[in-house]
Amino acid sequence: MKQRWTSGNKITLLENGEQFFPRVFEVIAAARQEVVLETFILYEDKVGKALHSALLAAAANGARVDVTVDAFGSPDLSDEYIASLTSAGVKIHVFDPAPKLFRRINYFRRMHRKIVVVDGVRAFVGGINYSADHLGDFGPEAKQDYAIEIEGPIVGQIRKFAYDAIVEGNPDRRWYQRRPKSFADAVPKSPPVTGTADAMFVWRDNHHHRRDIERHYRVAIRLARRRVIIANAYFFPGYAFLRELRKAARRGVEVTLILQGNPDMRIVQIAAAMLYHHLLRAGVRIYEYCDRPLHGKVALVDDEWATVGSSNLDPLSLTLNLEANVMIRDRTFNRQLADNLQNLMQNSCKRIEAADLQESSALRQVRSFFLFPLLRRFPAWAGWLPAHAPKLTPLRAAQIRNGADRLDEKAWS
Repeated sequence: MKQRWTSGNKITLLENGEQFFPRVFEVIAAARQEVVLETFILYEDKVGKALHSALLAAAANGARVDVTVDAFGSPDLSDEYIASLTSAGVKIHVFDPAPKLFRRINYFRRMHRKIVVVDGVRAFVGGINYSADHLGDFGPEAKQDYAIEIEGPIVGQIRKFAYDAIVEGNPDRRWYQRRPKSFADAVPKSPPVTGTADAMFVWRDNHHHRRDIERHYRVAIRLARRRVIIANAYFFPGYAFLRELRKAARRGVEVTLILQGNPDMRIVQIAAAMLYHHLLRAGVRIYEYCDRPLHGKVALVDDEWATVGSSNLDPLSLTLNLEANVMIRDRTFNRQLADNLQNLMQNSCKRIEAADLQESSALRQVRSFFLFPLLRRFPAWAGWLPAHAPKLTPLRAAQIRNGADRLDEKAWS
């Protein structure tokens, strides 16, 4: 499937779980034909239970329901949770499962996408997982994040991609066999034109689309004339990406980064801070979001281009994990996202100045001597890691009885 710009879409920004969860659960529960959902994290907390109820409602309506979760991100779903879904006809697929002993170290090449498509006419894409830490009442560790609701022709492409991923992950398929038809092929959809936004669904895989998300970022930055704003949770891109940011700032573009100031993982802030002096010296503005952990993966350029999705700007997302973003050309959406990010900068961020960086010039020179060769080469080095073709294993309740790690690949359905 080609990645291409498609016109006639309506894109709605959803901020945090307070806006995202009620809307996506309402749409899922009202499904009449199909629901296909992918997520990295699904926890059996109040959010996971609300999703559970919505999926059961869709199945009761007669909809085909397919749910894919990542084995690393969603390791602890109970027998009861799975059994009640599968008994209702929900198909649950686990991405790249591993024995329990190795599950928490099998960290590379994960399925990090967050996608929902309902009845072929409405989709959701973003960075929000199904867990209570995306709600403000979770406390100081609640995440700041974004997703979008999509209506229009681009939904058909997202739908086909999601169903094709299930077919490609079929454990019974051999390399020499033709690709079987997916449900998306059997039941074609033609979502109507509903808005004025141009949109492109862009994904990252370990085959033919390894650098696509990064490439679209870099092209947009290269073409920027007035402003670039990037809000990204895990920021440690390669040298070529940093070079585009610096070049844009030096030609007069207002380049702004919003990064973690209250990190969920301390190493994330440490890694990003290693780049601060290099970027500030070129005129890039850096803000740290301090209210709570930033988990968003959004950006905008000038007055039209924007992106929302699952991809961070770090080695895992840019070179290893499976990711999905939507690129958007729409002035109304760009303005809405810009207003949101400006509000973050004004009310919840600390601007970083060169004087705030407490390190000696000698230390900075030594660090740069090692750091920037690494940044130049890590995409190639990451590519040396095993690029296996992870399988989707369908779950049935009987296969996870009493916490046993028994995943029978013959149970594909």
